[in-house]
Amino acid sequence: MYRKNSLLSWRSPYAAFAITCVAAIFSLFGQSVAAQTMERRHDPFSIKEAFDSAWSRQPEARSLSAREEASTARREAASSLTAEPVALELLGKTDRLNRNQGGREYEVGVALPLWLPGERSRTIALAEAETQTLSAKVAAAKLRTAASIRETYWSWQRALVEHALARDRLASARGIATDVAKRVRAGDLARADQHQADGNLAAAESAFAESQALLTATQQQMRQITGIALQPDTGTIVADASQRAETLPRIKAQAANFEGSHPQIADPAAQAEAARRAADLARVQTRANPELTLSTTRERGDFADQYQQSITVGLRIPFGSSARHRSKNAQALAEALEAETQLSLAQERVAAEFEAARQRVESVRLMADAANKRARLARETRGFFEKSFRAGETDLPTRLRIELESIEAERQAQRTQIDYAASISALRQAMGLLPE
Repeated sequence: MYRKNSLLSWRSPYAAFAITCVAAIFSLFGQSVAAQTMERRHDPFSIKEAFDSAWSRQPEARSLSAREEASTARREAASSLTAEPVALELLGKTDRLNRNQGGREYEVGVALPLWLPGERSRTIALAEAETQTLSAKVAAAKLRTAASIRETYWSWQRALVEHALARDRLASARGIATDVAKRVRAGDLARADQHQADGNLAAAESAFAESQALLTATQQQMRQITGIALQPDTGTIVADASQRAETLPRIKAQAANFEGSHPQIADPAAQAEAARRAADLARVQTRANPELTLSTTRERGDFADQYQQSITVGLRIPFGSSARHRSKNAQALAEALEAETQLSLAQERVAAEFEAARQRVESVRLMADAANKRARLARETRGFFEKSFRAGETDLPTRLRIELESIEAERQAQRTQIDYAASISALRQAMGLLPE
């Protein structure tokens, strides 16, 4: 029979304690899983993930919101009706400290800084150009981060391949040394063959240690840039480079087509436009801004007089300084010329980098096809000589030579595969495209 005071009742304090314990266990389990996800597993991650992680750590990314807020504030200030904020003037005069005959005077006024002719429109244009410059700078910073990620990422992938091949070579060398040792004990081979097999094993162990050191160094570089922790032991998981390669973009005929979108061109172009706007503004800022003053005065001469009210309208016009204006104008023109020159150099550099990257992709693709063919033939030859060596038809030096040639062919095939993927990344970099 069901009882209301049963220990299994959800109202029971025992049930509440059990629920609390279960919730705590699940909470600890969730924290453990979250901690484990912070540590990167053995499987390779994409270059897009590496870029996203690296960009989130960049100073430009973290300060972007503040810079955008500052840019918005500059545009609002340029669109205001006055050149500077309105100033409030308060003035009081009394004879209480000397004659004390009741003389009083109070004045309240405002000072309105006025725009010079053409200054307001040019200031708005400069603020808009500076906003475009900020966007172009962020895009250029992203592209620089992408260049660093692409270089480090593919260096890490090369190290992974080298480590995997060195591990395979070490396993093969151990197998050969074990086989030779058995045949030496059986009297089929001489002790000189045992020394050759042991020397081959020692060379394989040295190459494996070197690849391990290189892999650790590249992993530390990846962690420094991306903040992603990589386990030092990569195990046996090395994915195909074609699965991690970026998409081959559609190649444009001329780099001039990149002018509107390439960050390395858009950044100096935006700076050049901002410099031209600044030069236009400097040409009209021949003097300080005039001020319109509007004030009201309330005064009396003594205690017997009534307070009198008056209104004052004033205009303050500063004189210009030709030397100061020439200096400011010349400085703005110099910056505009410098920005124009940087834009021209950037266009030439982008065109050269694009052409070199385009040709690199084609040449590396041909190299990869040839290397894959050589590796396939070397694997087949290795199988032939392995069988003949076991049958006693091939001597050990020939067996070791074929083994090294097969390993070198496989190494070259794997490296050219990585190089082809890296060349695609370099082409996308030259075209101003971010990792995907």
